[in-house]
Amino acid sequence: MGLYNRIARLSSLAASLTSDALVLFGTAGVPHSAKARSSVAGITRIRALGLDAMELLFVRRVAMGKETAHAVRRAAEENRVRLSAHAPYYINLNSRDPDKVTASRERLLAAACVAAACGARNVVFHPAFYHHDPAAAYERVKAQLVRVARQVRDEGLDVCLRPETMGKPSQFGELAETVRLSTEIDGVSPCIDFGHLHARSGGGVNRYAEFEAVLDCIQESLGREALQDMHMHVQGIAYTSRGEQRHLDLSAADFRYEELLQVLVDRGVCGTIICESPSLEEDALLLKRTYLLCTAQGESSSKALVP
Repeated sequence: MGLYNRIARLSSLAASLTSDALVLFGTAGVPHSAKARSSVAGITRIRALGLDAMELLFVRRVAMGKETAHAVRRAAEENRVRLSAHAPYYINLNSRDPDKVTASRERLLAAACVAAACGARNVVFHPAFYHHDPAAAYERVKAQLVRVARQVRDEGLDVCLRPETMGKPSQFGELAETVRLSTEIDGVSPCIDFGHLHARSGGGVNRYAEFEAVLDCIQESLGREALQDMHMHVQGIAYTSRGEQRHLDLSAADFRYEELLQVLVDRGVCGTIICESPSLEEDALLLKRTYLLCTAQGESSSKALVP
């Protein structure tokens, strides 16, 4: 079956399931099947597919003008698509070079400004690298993020800064430290990339109980309300002893996404899942369809999934 036929079939199946879904599903960037590579075309395609969300990718640079941002916002509102944004990859709040730290803060703030103009509340970013001393790195990252969060508030930007859990042990972004930042800085909440957690642990965080433990960690530190406002990334992932290697389609990976989705249903989690698989919309639709099936089947499904 060809790609477009598979997408059409998954879209039809997702549309045939009715549910008051608590979790919305979308793609990291413009869907491959959009008529053009613009954000507006991507938003239109997201709605046509029966998806609900799209993450604007500013991963190379933030280069969207006000007029385009306003057009993106209108398109999202008209199509009822929830937007988020991903800040540039070139952020390292723990760099040894002060100029690079300053540039990192500026890139994150620029992404927040454009995201706010687009109506995207959540701004995801990769915080830093450790450089051999995780404890010192935490304090440096926290100090810099406090400054950015203060600027965001001072400029009246309606955004939430979301440091992402990262896939390599050399990267700042363990679950515990990401959650800790969120407890200590106003305007900061975690972006939970479950594929990254799986890769970082060398194949762990891949069963019902382990996914539930992640939610427990968040709830214990940030309260039940944090589970009502989750921003998540999901994709298949290849990994080695050094962590993340590359993203994969769900069908080509060992990631147990069905068990993750069942946990989210059982715990009543609300929020957004952004799919980062190479087959963007195909896997996003697969995730949405599986989630809706879990919702329809009720909590009894979880017993059959647990080994």
